[in-house]
Amino acid sequence: MDPIALHAHNPGPYTGDGNWTWLIPGRVTTLIDAGTGETAHLDEVERALDGAPLGQVLVTHAHGDHISGAPALASRFPGARFRKMPWSDRDTRWPVPWEPITANEQIAAGDETLVAVHTPGHAPDHLSFWHEPTRILFCGDLAVKGTTVFIPSNTRGDLADYLSSLERVIAMQPSRLLPAHGPIIEDPRTVLRGYIDHRRERERQILTALEHGALTPDELVARIYRDLNEHLMPMARESIVAHLVKLAREGRAGRRGEAWHIIGP
Repeated sequence: MDPIALHAHNPGPYTGDGNWTWLIPGRVTTLIDAGTGETAHLDEVERALDGAPLGQVLVTHAHGDHISGAPALASRFPGARFRKMPWSDRDTRWPVPWEPITANEQIAAGDETLVAVHTPGHAPDHLSFWHEPTRILFCGDLAVKGTTVFIPSNTRGDLADYLSSLERVIAMQPSRLLPAHGPIIEDPRTVLRGYIDHRRERERQILTALEHGALTPDELVARIYRDLNEHLMPMARESIVAHLVKLAREGRAGRRGEAWHIIGP
C-alpha cells in the first residue's frame, strides 16, 4: 500500500487549500475521491498512472468537492468504474454509471483490499476506506488536521451520527488518517478525541446561553462565535442547528417558532 496524494486544485472558502485525492496503483488502480474536474487534477492523475488504466474511482460522499469531477474523469478515463454508497437525491447530479458500495464491503484496490466503513455525520453516505494490514484509514471528511469538521444540518448532516462515527474509528485504532483536506494525521486518537471534546464544550456553551432565555440560531451564533469572518457565518449557523437538533432528539431542548429553549426541571 503506497498511495499517491494528488491535489484536486480547487481552493476556496469552504475547501481551504483544496482537496486531496488518493491514487492506489496496482492490479486495480484506484482513485479515492473525484475532485471537481479541474484540468490540472486530471493531468496529474494521468501522469501518475504512467500509461496504466484507471480501474475505479471510490467516492467518499456526495459533496461537490469530492464527487463533481466524476464526469470529467469518466471522459478522460472511459474504462473506469465509479463507486460510492448511494445517496439518490444527489448522485444523479453527476451522471456517471454509479455502482453501489455497502457498509463493510471488501473492495480490491491496487494490489490490496480495502474495507468500506460507513462513517455518517458530515454526510449520510460518508464512507471511509480501511486498510487492515497497515491500519491506514482513508477518512474523507471525517477529520481535518487543525480544524473542525462542518456538520451541514440542511443537507442531512447529523451530529449524533458524527460523534458515533468518531468513536467507531477510535475503537479501530488506526495508525494514520489520510484525509481529503489538510495534512496526513499521524495522531488519530488525539485528533478524534479532541473533536469529541470540542463538540461537548460547544454543547455546554449552547446550553449555557439558552439558560438565559430562548434564542434563535442567529442569536446563538452572535454569542458563541465572536469575531468570526462574515463568510463563515452560514457554516457556524449550520453547526449550531446541528447541535440543537441533537439536543432536541435527546429531549434536552425544544423550540417555539424560531427560538430555542431548554427542556428540563
